[in-house]
Amino acid sequence: MSTFSIFLVLITIVCFLLVVVIMVQNPKGGGLSSSLGGSTQIGGVQKTTDFLDKSTWTLGGILILLILLSSLSFGGSLGTDSKIIDKTEAVTPKAATPAPMTPAPASEPAK
Repeated sequence: MSTFSIFLVLITIVCFLLVVVIMVQNPKGGGLSSSLGGSTQIGGVQKTTDFLDKSTWTLGGILILLILLSSLSFGGSLGTDSKIIDKTEAVTPKAATPAPMTPAPASEPAK
């Protein structure tokens, strides 16, 4: 298994976790914290919101780091094993030869 495949699997797992954490949150301040605490403000409810916020930022940072590392591993192997340009075969342009001069056919006058 190549390093790029490992990064691809890790990126997929982090993306899935990030989607789950974002879906648990509610943009209007509800979400998991409001369903756990109800109307009472206990310290645990605020900690749930803080945990979800910190986990979102952490997973986002991990995702960016994994993408950068995978691009470095992909970029290093592309430069040495490129199949698009074969460096051993040099293309030399052929010298242009002038076309032979042929006289233009004489046109007959119209009657």
